[in-house]
Amino acid sequence: METIKYFHQPTISESLGNGWYTMKKYFLWLFVAIVVSIIFDSTSRFSFSGKSTGGFDFKAFGWTFDAFPAITVMMVVVVLIGLSFFLLVRPVILYGADKMFLDAARDQEPDPKWLFRGFQTLYLNIVISHLITFAIVVAGFILLIIPGIVFLCRLAFVSYLVMDKQLDPIRAIESSWRLTRGHGWTIFGLGLMTIPIFILGILCLIVGVFPAAIWIEASFASLYQSILTHRQTIDYNVENTFN
Repeated sequence: METIKYFHQPTISESLGNGWYTMKKYFLWLFVAIVVSIIFDSTSRFSFSGKSTGGFDFKAFGWTFDAFPAITVMMVVVVLIGLSFFLLVRPVILYGADKMFLDAARDQEPDPKWLFRGFQTLYLNIVISHLITFAIVVAGFILLIIPGIVFLCRLAFVSYLVMDKQLDPIRAIESSWRLTRGHGWTIFGLGLMTIPIFILGILCLIVGVFPAAIWIEASFASLYQSILTHRQTIDYNVENTFN
């Protein structure tokens, strides 16, 4: 079995390199994580947009304008259900998938149970962390976009910290902000790399999107671990210097 080359330097190239090796070694389990994430993500977005009723042929049932109030109520209910799903269910699946990718980046076999384990443990931490992070990033984009990009990069590791270190929402956000200090451009650059990788995946008869998504997710997990290791090494050296 191929040994994953673990990189400790938090760079784009080495994160992509470790992500590639991780994808090849644990492709099946990571494919499951991506597929489940896409299903829950697309379902919540579809319901939240109201498209589940937007294309309905009311005339086929002989409904007239008198039925519009009932139709409106039905659409509102569907949107509310979608919103609840988007805020209360989707984050648990996505955070669980991030934990699977992190385990794989550490050369540990991913456990698919993490996709749903968050409902039993860490549920409030996951949901509240997601809500606060989402609100901060959205507020940043409203403030002339650039702050939103900064917030998005500096809070990129919140999900890993919640699942990996089991931090509460505030501590996870604060820790992500500290951990990413000095690495914002690296995170932003790795984010930009998703564009050509996904384009290449689309060109590979569409199905290439799945390996592309796995590669990117594994690369971000690798970057988190390399930055974490790098930070811990610095703290250890500083502590020993003054002891």
